Amino acid sequence: MLDDLLQRMQNYRPLTLPVAGRLPQAAVLLPITRSAEPGLVLTLRASGMSTHSGEVAFPGGRRDPEDVDLIATALREAQEEIGLLSNSVEVLGPLSTLVSRHGIEVTPYVGLVPDSVDYQANDAEIASVFTVPLSFFRDDPREMTHRIDYLGKSWYVPSYRYGEYQIWGLTAIMVVELVNLLYDAGIELNRPSAAFTHLR
Repeated sequence: MLDDLLQRMQNYRPLTLPVAGRLPQAAVLLPITRSAEPGLVLTLRASGMSTHSGEVAFPGGRRDPEDVDLIATALREAQEEIGLLSNSVEVLGPLSTLVSRHGIEVTPYVGLVPDSVDYQANDAEIASVFTVPLSFFRDDPREMTHRIDYLGKSWYVPSYRYGEYQIWGLTAIMVVELVNLLYDAGIELNRPSAAFTHLR
């Protein structure tokens, strides 16, 4: 399956934003474990953080002036937040750039990581590090759907429950793009799912 992912990433053309380069930039890493059952590594952000506190996210953050590119940003942040050494990551490529609710342009990068990493959460930023089997998302086991209005369009974003963790928002959008790319899952974001209930 990982060979298939590598091939699909090489042929993939992610979407770019019309506002690209005009907003503050950030990058996140989507680490996928090299294992018989590949997993997606996520974090629970510490409750005292000024933004996204207590939320599930991929390791990442804002670009520093010394970062040569956004890949460097994603790798640096992953090492700072969860102790993932940059030289242990095989970066496969980017997914589509998004804009966070705080007006930051976020570029996700998919990377393969060893299955045996002993993650060291930076207590100041990260409450826990956990792994979800990629196959968990394949059949779209959403708990609910959130509607997000952005750039004059409505997006219907799944919210997943994995154990004690809720995976939603920008993180869920990235997961959907990855799962659609890898499994041809056909999860749509531009129209409501059958389970969506509009509350008036």
